[in-house]
Amino acid sequence: MSDDWKPRFRELYEAAQQRYRDGRTTTTTIFEPDEVYFLATIGCSSRELFDFVEDSINWDDVEYDQVEGVTALRRDHFANTLRGEPARTQIDPDKIPAKTDEVDGIAWLPRLIVKARAKLAGELHPDLMYGCGGDRPFLREHNSSLVDFLRVTLEADDDRAIIDYLKACSAKG
Repeated sequence: MSDDWKPRFRELYEAAQQRYRDGRTTTTTIFEPDEVYFLATIGCSSRELFDFVEDSINWDDVEYDQVEGVTALRRDHFANTLRGEPARTQIDPDKIPAKTDEVDGIAWLPRLIVKARAKLAGELHPDLMYGCGGDRPFLREHNSSLVDFLRVTLEADDDRAIIDYLKACSAKG
């Protein structure tokens, strides 16, 4: 797939950061209509990019290469597997695993798996974010990243493969 979208995406991300600093701090004010359209063509909602921009300003721990990498994985899945069709449903934020839910003694992981799958499918509810202020430190603590975890989720046949991946990453630290 062509990477011709990446320069425009980077420009938009940087412009949105400046707009946020200038007081355009809502999803409806930070992007222009043509930018919202562009994002939709690559399988990214304005809310998803807004959340990364907002976190980059407020938390200062968002790495652009991770934002672009997550978007690239979603874009390729959106274009090739989903054939550019937007999702018709969203996951219910009240029905996903709690932050304290565990699998193999690892809290947060069940929630992250559900959010990663929903991200790939385009089914994230606006109140949820793959790569939120909880996901980023969780993955760093387990020697992984947003991109690597999403890639493993995309390629995994089941939850066990994802769980085993994270446990192997954790063992490296």
